[in-house]
Amino acid sequence: MTEKQETEPAADAPAGSEAEKLRLTPSRQFPNWLAEQGVSLAFTTYQAGKLFLIGLNADGRLSIFERTFNRCMGLWTDSQTIWMSSLYQIWRMENVLPAGETYRGHDRLFVPQVGYTTGDIDVHDMAVDRDGRLVFAATLFGCLATLSESHSFKPLWKPPFLSKLAAEDRCHLNGLAMRDGRPRYVTAVSRSDVADGWRDRRTDGGVVVDVDSGEIVADGLSMPHSPRWHDDRLWLSNAGTGEFGYIDPKSGRFEPVTFCPGFLRGATIVGDFAVVGLSLPRENQAFTGLALDEKLKGADAEARCALYVIDLKSGDVVHWLRIEGVVQELYDVAALPGVRRPMAIGFMTDEIRRVLTVDDSDWPDRIENKGEKD
Repeated sequence: MTEKQETEPAADAPAGSEAEKLRLTPSRQFPNWLAEQGVSLAFTTYQAGKLFLIGLNADGRLSIFERTFNRCMGLWTDSQTIWMSSLYQIWRMENVLPAGETYRGHDRLFVPQVGYTTGDIDVHDMAVDRDGRLVFAATLFGCLATLSESHSFKPLWKPPFLSKLAAEDRCHLNGLAMRDGRPRYVTAVSRSDVADGWRDRRTDGGVVVDVDSGEIVADGLSMPHSPRWHDDRLWLSNAGTGEFGYIDPKSGRFEPVTFCPGFLRGATIVGDFAVVGLSLPRENQAFTGLALDEKLKGADAEARCALYVIDLKSGDVVHWLRIEGVVQELYDVAALPGVRRPMAIGFMTDEIRRVLTVDDSDWPDRIENKGEKD
């Protein structure tokens, strides 16, 4: 756990795994914005294997809490529950603090309660539908799926352009947008129907697909990510160009609102603002040769790893949190409304053995032994 804006690796990090210092530098009014919105933020970095929880200390300065989970990616929360994907498992964490209580100054204490072993199916975006069912993008198979009590996952839907379910990452289906409590839109990097075919279509092969109809509602995108339905618009990140914007419902065209100096992944909506994640592009085939490179040169800018707060009305970047050091790539961002200072317990320290809570909501006045006597 760390509570300074310039932090050393967390105590639960594997010994010797992180020699670099981690620096999180907020814009001057970023903490005030969190306070005004009454929200905390969570974000994941699969490259460094960290879940970060960003809130406020009692003095109004940032509270920065981190835990280690191998290749953590997709996030969903309603401020009481956190669902998170990792390398081969999906975890459900629950807040164990009663309303109004704190633990070491934190008003949420998230404890891993249930883990589902999925295998390495490359789970990306996830959400809980109106029936309480977890839905996620099983990217390796190019489908939407839910949990299974006996198998790696249960497929729910695949795009019509895929001829079969296969563990081949054909189209790189990665993003999920809910509408009215149901899965409604997905993003994919391509419509490829061959193994690993999406890598050949990174510059303009990206699509948005309507889950209900199976129709393509937008195409010509460059590595789209993180679709989110808000205020009758489908917002998303066109990661290959570094642009955040929305899909025009009449033309199906992507309308950029903001250019961000980084590879965009992860988004959450807070009121009239979007909080998006920026990553440093990797030096490999998947992330080079994109329009983002030229746009950075044209803006005389260097790519950065950060959270940006975008005013959806003006398109201005009004606040930010820069992330430097060992963390270079982010995946998902989630908002925790009504939470000031969250924390979580991981598996790398002894703390998970010592934090004990009792569900006594139905505790009877007396206990009767209704079993048979010897």
